[in-house]
Order: sequence, then C-alpha cells, then structure tokens
Amino acid sequence: MSLTVRPVVGRRAKISALGTYVPPKVISNQDLEKMVETSDEWIVTRTGIRERHMLAKGLGVSDIGVEAAKKCLAARGLKPTDLEVIIFGTVTPDMMFPSTACLVQDKLGAAGAWGFDVSAGCSGFVFALQAGVKLVESGSYSRVLVIGADANTRMTDYSDRTTCVLFGDGGGAVLVEPAGDGEIGFIDSVNEIDGSGGVALNLKAGGSLNPSTHETVDKKMHYIYQDGPAVYKFAVRKMAEATEKVLARNGVTGADLGCFIPHQANLRIINSTAERLGLTADRVVVNIEKYGNTSAGTIPLAMETAIEQGKLKKGDLVLLAAAGAGFTVGATLLRWEI
Repeated sequence: MSLTVRPVVGRRAKISALGTYVPPKVISNQDLEKMVETSDEWIVTRTGIRERHMLAKGLGVSDIGVEAAKKCLAARGLKPTDLEVIIFGTVTPDMMFPSTACLVQDKLGAAGAWGFDVSAGCSGFVFALQAGVKLVESGSYSRVLVIGADANTRMTDYSDRTTCVLFGDGGGAVLVEPAGDGEIGFIDSVNEIDGSGGVALNLKAGGSLNPSTHETVDKKMHYIYQDGPAVYKFAVRKMAEATEKVLARNGVTGADLGCFIPHQANLRIINSTAERLGLTADRVVVNIEKYGNTSAGTIPLAMETAIEQGKLKKGDLVLLAAAGAGFTVGATLLRWEI
C-alpha cells in the first residue's frame, strides 16, 4: 500500500469518540407478518433484515440524538458545554423548525454551541460528517458533534409491505476534533447529489409544495414513497463508483482496508459494493439484521458493531459509504484513531 494522504488547509481532523442509541421497542419480522401479507423468509431473503426498533410515542428523533450524544461525550470525558458545534443529519426532524440541532443543544445543555441540520437522506451522516471535518480542518472549531439519526417508523405506512419491512429508528454521534501528532484521521471524501432521482424516493407532503391537508393525509402523501428498482440500481452503481474513486485517488485498494462500513439499506447492495472492492466478508460490517434501515443512523450504529466484532481497531484504514434520497451518495476514507 502506498497511501497518498491528501493535504488539508490548516490542521487534520479525526473522530475522537462514538456513542449510539436505539429505542428499546423491537418490531420483528414475525410482528410484521401479523400486519401485512409478508413472511420472515421473504423479508430476510430480499433484505437481510430480521428486526428493527421503534421510537416510543411522545418522543422525537432529537431524543435519539441526545442519548447518543450523552454516550459520545461520556466516552471522551467531556461536558455538553465543551461542544462548539452540533451538526445533525436527519430527514425526520421533530418539526419543520426549529432545527433538530437546536433541540439537541437545548436538551443537552450545550450552552454556547451553534449548529444546523443536514438533509441528505441515507447519506445524511456522511454529508454532516464532511461538514464537521471541514470546520475542524479550517481551524475555526475544535469540538464538533456530528449526529446521524432517523425515526423512520414515523413516516412508514404499515399497510405497504414493500416499505414497512425496511425501516427502523436509531442513530449515533461522533465527536470530531483536531488530530494529534502522528495521527492522520480523515483523509478524503467523495460526495455527489443527483436531483433527478428525487422522483424515486421522497415524502411528497408536509412541505411548501404540498402543505398538510385532509387530502394529503387521505392520499397517504406523508409516508415514504420509494421506487425500489430505481433506488436499488442507483445505490449499487453509485456506491461502487464513489468508493472506487476515493480509494483510487489516494493510492489504495480494497485490499488495504481494515474495515468497510457501508450504509445498511439492503444486504444485496452491501454485498455488491463489497464485491466490486474485492473485500472478503470479514472486513465488511453488516448489522442490518438487527436494525433495518435507520437512514442517517446506519453508519454510526455500524461503527459500534464493527468495534464489538473486532473489525474496527485503532490505526485501521476505514471506508464509509452511503447512498440515499435526493439522490445522494458519499464515501469517506479515514484512519481510525480511537
């Protein structure tokens, strides 16, 4: 391996801590068999999912973010008031405004911090992470909390068997700080959007184009709409392209990776991307069977799974990749420094 570390303006950034959270309530495939015409075998064969978590009534995605943030800060031994910026990647905000970052800041008691939300579908975490990295690399900030979380069950139609089997709730948070002497941290990222794909995966109502009315509710326009085949084709093609691009321009191949952490949308998409990179199963992180698709929450949750499984260790070269609504796609190469 001849890793070419791309220069940055200012200083390097790294992930210094991780925290995750999933709600305690679990919906199994057997539970779904009682709601719609489906079966455990059908779901597992086509998606790899066996169960997913559901947020309790009266709570919002900000509560997932807060719990993950508390664990992240505890792991680093910091107080909420030590945070300077909070960036929240999500497509299921508690409300249209204020931002979920504002709600998390208040609930945490992170006085003095500023922040914002990032809406990029399932790429929300990698997009938010890129923003946090650049804020640290610029020298403007030293402690940026990046959260990726979604409460997808809030917008899931449990009479639609093609989508209700896919989605769950959960997420995680990482702290982005300056890298120390001898540390590399973040190396490079490739991010892209293609708005022509918006027709294939969206939530049609609730915004300024189609504000909420009795008609939009009756037409089920507040539920996830997905053109499965179109989304699948985009995800398989673009996740492979983005990962290959970021590796090639940094002088590495899939064989050099210690760990590949992909977005957990569909086991077939994960396997297809891993195959393109020439990766064996022991270096690919998969936890979709436990959580389903938590959108922006999948990669931080998979980071924790990777650590638990011994697939993610200090010094490892790590590749993150996601594709989602928009369409959006992102791939990030970094050295794990925890």
